Amino acid sequence: MATTTATETKTLVNYRVEDGIAVIELCDPPANTYTYEMNRQLDECILKARMDNDVYVLLLTGAGDKFFSAGANIKMLSSVDPTFKYYFCLHANEMLLRLEHTPKLVIAAINGHCVGGGLEIAMAADIRIARRDAGKVGLPEINLGVLPGTGGTQRLSRIVGKSKAIELMVTGNTFTFEEAKEMGIVNDIYERDNFMENIMEYARQFTPPNKAAKAVGNIKRSVQSGWEVPMESALAIERELQQRLFASDDAKEGLAAYVEKRPATFKAK
Repeated sequence: MATTTATETKTLVNYRVEDGIAVIELCDPPANTYTYEMNRQLDECILKARMDNDVYVLLLTGAGDKFFSAGANIKMLSSVDPTFKYYFCLHANEMLLRLEHTPKLVIAAINGHCVGGGLEIAMAADIRIARRDAGKVGLPEINLGVLPGTGGTQRLSRIVGKSKAIELMVTGNTFTFEEAKEMGIVNDIYERDNFMENIMEYARQFTPPNKAAKAVGNIKRSVQSGWEVPMESALAIERELQQRLFASDDAKEGLAAYVEKRPATFKAK
């Protein structure tokens, strides 16, 4: 009979749902570095949140208050063969694409250092909010003789532009959250005290009855799907998604509330 090892049973990603928000917490302290097993668990949590009709927002964060994530576990990568490394990166890329294309808003609550693969995970989120003076961000893989291979070269260049992205990656420098905000890598910075409580309050505004969750998700889908295709195709995607929304109960409620000069009460239907 096959035995179950401690590594196979260890929970490396915590998951809970609160007020329509799926809180997904990377949990391998102190640095929350990820392995293949953590990636598998993270992928399962992403799919679970995606398929749960009572979840409207995904919130990613790290356990503790020092690290969001320091990226891939270097000891693991140094001890496996090149073929495993290749498939490890392939699975991570597929996982982050699933996260990016999940038709629900994804917020990264960056509560500590967010470097290497940790930043690559955060960049796959739709909105990134950092905790003031809690750490630094960057893609320092050049110092290991490799490149940011979990979407880093592509997502960073789309956020800050090609030239700046190349500079940041070839120098391998890390930088403050304030600098990250100036470059558009971080959307906002919240104070250290009550950080997660304030993030949860921010996330609740995108859940019913405050917002039409289907509209939020379809705005995201329109942007993500339309970003890499010609304008004509992107506009076709936008029209298709808009047509679906026009048929929704929330659109009828939103339009009626506007005409009747009252607040809308959305139900994600």
